[in-house]
Amino acid sequence: MNPRRPDKKQEHRPYSIHGVANSQNSINSGFSAYGSSNFMITRKESVIESAKKVSPWFKQKYRKLFRKKTITKRLPILQWLPKYNADDFIGDLIAGVTVGLTVIPQALAYAGIAGLPPQSGLYGSFVGCLLYIFIGSCRCVNIGPSSTSSFLTGQVAGGNWPRAIVCGVIAGFIELGMGLFGLGFVIDFVSGPVLSGFSSAVAIMIFTGQIKSFLGIKAKGFTFIQVWKSILKDIHNTRIGDTVMGLCCMVTLLLMRQLPRLKFGPEDDNQKSTCQKVINKIIWIIGTARNFLVVVTATTISYCLIQNGQGHWLLTIGEVPQGLPEFKLPSFSSPDVVNATGHVIEKGETFWEMISFMNIGLLAVPLIALIETMSINKSAAEGKSVDATQELIAIGAGKLVNSLVGAYPGNGSFSRGAINKASGARTPLGSLYSGILVIIALLYLTPYFQYIPDAALAAVIMAAVLFMVEYAVVKPLWRAKTGTFIGIAVNILFVLFHAARPKIQVDKCVTHRLQTKYLLITPDRCLMFPSVEYVRNLINKEALRNATPVVIDCTHIYGADFTAAQAIQMLLKDFASRNQPIFFLNLKPSVAEMFEEAELDFHLFYSYHSLEQAIDDSKILEVTTKL
Repeated sequence: MNPRRPDKKQEHRPYSIHGVANSQNSINSGFSAYGSSNFMITRKESVIESAKKVSPWFKQKYRKLFRKKTITKRLPILQWLPKYNADDFIGDLIAGVTVGLTVIPQALAYAGIAGLPPQSGLYGSFVGCLLYIFIGSCRCVNIGPSSTSSFLTGQVAGGNWPRAIVCGVIAGFIELGMGLFGLGFVIDFVSGPVLSGFSSAVAIMIFTGQIKSFLGIKAKGFTFIQVWKSILKDIHNTRIGDTVMGLCCMVTLLLMRQLPRLKFGPEDDNQKSTCQKVINKIIWIIGTARNFLVVVTATTISYCLIQNGQGHWLLTIGEVPQGLPEFKLPSFSSPDVVNATGHVIEKGETFWEMISFMNIGLLAVPLIALIETMSINKSAAEGKSVDATQELIAIGAGKLVNSLVGAYPGNGSFSRGAINKASGARTPLGSLYSGILVIIALLYLTPYFQYIPDAALAAVIMAAVLFMVEYAVVKPLWRAKTGTFIGIAVNILFVLFHAARPKIQVDKCVTHRLQTKYLLITPDRCLMFPSVEYVRNLINKEALRNATPVVIDCTHIYGADFTAAQAIQMLLKDFASRNQPIFFLNLKPSVAEMFEEAELDFHLFYSYHSLEQAIDDSKILEVTTKL
């Protein structure tokens, strides 16, 4: 290989290097084929200068806030209310009543998933959904408890009601803040398979948690293994009455789920007679309101058994307080709970103790709420764009107002969204009618709720979550899991190998003035801990083979960690022990700072002119020393 001379550039400019040992305070810097010194140097703004920019930003936001376009965007009711007509009213009324008949048994059942009293589910089923009418952007969303939000609340708050309310407040503020700062795009980072896997796992956990009520046994635990251990431990106490009630309700719900698919008459709706349309509509309403009808039937059976002195056959949910909840600011602490004798049976908590208990789970609640609500929005949008920012504001504000009545975190529900869509909801006003039904239930029907069997509510939940497991997604993933894992493993190995074995170019060069031979070694990427020993050994190998000065061209080294700095320190000691010169060319300032922090003593250059001069000087010094 013939030694080559690097091209020299005539244009140089001063460049100041601070804090690098044995480097020139002012050296020439130029563009070359082996590295550029064209760095951007910026002046750090003072705190006062930064603060001065805040005021104009707030003024601009303030002016935009009160524009007509912004107001109508943040209050979607102003967009559809002026165009509201009789057809919209009929569609919303049917959808609202249908959803209301669904949400009442659901709210009672979902509160059990969260480990809270039944009334807490009802409290969260009317205030938030009424607010959504004004600031919500989707016709199919009905704010309230969902199976997923209830499960997460139970896991995060541990079945403690005051803690669950605080969880709702914090989650509401997080969602509201994300909405105000336009952070709705975070949902784009959650892929479909990840969401499907999460939903399926939650469904399995919820189904497992309801087996105890289905069988009438006692079981506790917050993890899958804990619950199943507890179930198996008490399985011998299975109650016949609760099990029979649960099975009957479960089978009935699954059969009634098929009713909306039954159609009488021709397939074309335009060719059906009025009688056929009425029959189809009645069948559809019966199938859609199956939860309400099954719970009412089960409650009637339970009431009759109790009145005839046979109440021991079924466990019921117990008394539910009658009337609307008191509107008040949520308490951010809980007092000690004492029994009739004055002994503390549950110690109270301060706000920070609550936060410490819930920990990182506080971030999962708002994120999952956004994902669940946005999934409903996208389904109802039918290809149209969806404003995730507005939905964040709506569900965040909904959580905050729900906390005023003692409700735990809620959001849009897949089941209620599907019913709204199938019922022909035209606008978010359908939530008004479902909210009114919940209010009526709280005012007049709660005395009868005490007769609702636990097994019936368990059947409602289990029949619903069975279809949360997305078999169409999970099954192909399961079949392809072996190939997927192999592919992932192979790709990881390639990435690791690529990181641990960077390509290194070695060129034999000579200086222009004294024809001094030297090696130019150019790594092609950053120096990180997996690769530093490999690079160090290769440089030493080439240096020993050629016994000439070595130049490390750092043009492509945009970063280095402390392990790399330690390896460079060892490399410098290796060269020093052999009295062999080593130089660094075009080292980025950020990497130079890292080397400086490691207190490395090295020679750094940013032009070939000064570099070659230093190489020639090292040769002269070597010759002089030998003489």
